[in-house]
Amino acid sequence: MASSPTTDGLTESVAKRKGSPCQQDDDCQDDKRIRSGADLPEDIFWYIHSLMPLRDAARAACVSHSFLRSWRCYPYLMFSEELLRLQESAFSDDERTRNLISKVNHILQNHSGIGVKKLELVFLDIILTVGFTRLSHEGLKNSPLLPINSNAEYSFPCSLLSDGNGNSIQYLHLSRCAILPTADLGCLRTLTTLHLYSVRITGFELECLLSNSPALEWLIMADCKEIVQLKIPSLLKRLHTLFVSRCQMLKVVESYAPNIATFHFWGHVHAVRMLGLLQSSILCYALTNLLSNAPNVQKLGISSQTQIVSTQTVPGKYLRLKHLHKSLNRSPNFDYLSLVSFLDASPSLETFILHIWDIYIPLGHMGHPWTLGDSEQLRQMPGHRHDSLKKFEVVGSCYAKSLVELTCHILETTSSLDRIKLDTCGYVGLCASGSGRCYPHYTEQIMEACNSVLAIRTYIMGKVPPTVKFELVEPCSRCPVQ
Repeated sequence: MASSPTTDGLTESVAKRKGSPCQQDDDCQDDKRIRSGADLPEDIFWYIHSLMPLRDAARAACVSHSFLRSWRCYPYLMFSEELLRLQESAFSDDERTRNLISKVNHILQNHSGIGVKKLELVFLDIILTVGFTRLSHEGLKNSPLLPINSNAEYSFPCSLLSDGNGNSIQYLHLSRCAILPTADLGCLRTLTTLHLYSVRITGFELECLLSNSPALEWLIMADCKEIVQLKIPSLLKRLHTLFVSRCQMLKVVESYAPNIATFHFWGHVHAVRMLGLLQSSILCYALTNLLSNAPNVQKLGISSQTQIVSTQTVPGKYLRLKHLHKSLNRSPNFDYLSLVSFLDASPSLETFILHIWDIYIPLGHMGHPWTLGDSEQLRQMPGHRHDSLKKFEVVGSCYAKSLVELTCHILETTSSLDRIKLDTCGYVGLCASGSGRCYPHYTEQIMEACNSVLAIRTYIMGKVPPTVKFELVEPCSRCPVQ
């Protein structure tokens, strides 16, 4: 590494130039002016400084008065153990924690708080990210963190957001901590994105936080295990995207936000109640309550890891829904043809992707007593049209007559279709990736995939129009069997 400069600049002396002593003296003066940057506007210094990584920016501030002034307004304060070199095994967890707090607080206490766009603390498996345009110096003063092996729990200090300190926060990401919003929580009037991962917060406390965030546009929640009831107030008129994932205790979802366009729900949803109505299936929930409370949804993802039942007739329409993604556990009792209800309710639907999860099929439990050539004809649903659908995809092996019926129905009633993909290998079909390696399958999985391929060739391929790109993914001869 080059030695640090001793003048008010960041570069070493330039190479000596040939010429007269006077010319050399003039050149030295010019070089000195260039190195000092005395003639550069202050905002140019600030811009150059903002492009440097944090460590380089700090070093520049140590050797240059100009950069020292801009350091007090450095916009991207992103700290980590590696950056602050706190990973030495010679230190105990408590010593690393004290060093961490000391170094971070020293930097924050010498920062003006003006111009900060992002504050990120990534230490010992605790991640706290706050993006904002300006936060007061007092609000940044205390940032206590705990080591991963500490028995104590890190609690995000909501006092940082009171007294107007949170007025300009635009992005708030809390991870692996607890948060206790109180009645005196200030209004987060510019907060547009709230991301909570593995945060200890109750439904009532979250409602308090949401009620103070009128500009919220994105709400992302994952692994928040203490939320039983999620209530989204009507004042969130800008909220357009809602992601809820793996909130194991969640039973009730009440959304009064009028403009949600994208809703994704992943988790155990055997009993979901929307606005007071108990539903035994997430599919029924999506067809009834969600439809009545979020009619402007454009992208809808539905995932269920529990036993599911067939869907029902839909009373209304998703007039703007264009992308539908369903992930369902394979069930011997589910009628896949009943998913036509979603197609009927979505006249603008362009993409329909169906994932059928099946990690392991126990011997003798394939659950589909259907053989090719049965005298019973495939069911049809005349009078239905889906002329906006362009892409239909099934991922996962399921030798079910109703799935064949659903695929045939889409082919027969969709004039706009340009692509159909049937992947009988599902997520374990690494042989389709072109890597030359195959993931080991269970014997029953190979059998079912082969039966599915035979059914597709018998009933489906002959109905594919020449204008439709058809792709069939099947197990290859190299697939190992467990």
